[in-house]
Amino acid sequence: MGIILNIETSTKNCSISLAKNGLPFLVVEENSEYYSHAEKIHCFISSAIEASLLKVSELNAISVSKGPGSYTGLKIGLAVAKGLCYSLNIPLLSIDTLSIMIEGIHIEKGLIIPMIDARFKEVYISIYNENKVRLTPIQAINIKNNSFQEYAKHKIYLLGNVAKKAKNIIKTQVDFYSEIYPSSQLMAFLSEKYYKNKIYENMETFEPLYTLN
Repeated sequence: MGIILNIETSTKNCSISLAKNGLPFLVVEENSEYYSHAEKIHCFISSAIEASLLKVSELNAISVSKGPGSYTGLKIGLAVAKGLCYSLNIPLLSIDTLSIMIEGIHIEKGLIIPMIDARFKEVYISIYNENKVRLTPIQAINIKNNSFQEYAKHKIYLLGNVAKKAKNIIKTQVDFYSEIYPSSQLMAFLSEKYYKNKIYENMETFEPLYTLN
C-alpha cells in the first residue's frame, strides 16, 4: 500500500491525482484547448499536496503516462516525475495511455478499443477484451469506413475524443465513448498494481512513446 502521485499529460488535459490503495482521493486537472502543462503542472501538484494535508516526503512513488501522446505534454510530465523521484528517492512507474483510458469503462462482454491522435491522419489503438486483457499491440492505423469490420461479431466500444471524428467514417456497428479521455484519476488502480509488484522504470534510460506535438 502506498500514496502515489499520478501524472497524465499525454493530451491537452493536464491532470494530476493523489491515490492510496488504488483509489484516487484528490484530482486536479484542466482539459484546455491549448497545451498549458508547463504553466500548470507544478501549481496543480503543490495545490493537491497542500489540500491533502500531506507532506511531499510521504509520497511512495510517482506514476506517469508513457504515451502514446503529445511530445510536448509527455516530455513535461516525465521531467516533473523524474525530478520528484530523484529528490525523494522513490520509484518511477509508467502506464501507457491506452491502458489508462480503458479504466474508464467496464463491460460484461465485447471489445474495448481506446484511440488517441497520432501523426497526420492516423490514430493509435490497441484492442482489449472485457477483462481488460490486451489482445493487440499498440499500433497506428488510418481510420476507414471498414475499420474493425473483422471484429463485427463482437460488441465494440470505441473510446477517446478521436471517436468523434471516427463516428463519421466508420460504418461498422460500434458504441462511441468520446467522453473517456486520458486522466490521472484513471491511473490509480494500475499504479498501485505496478507499485506492489515493483514494476519500476529505470530513470536514466526510460523514454515515453512520443507521437505528436
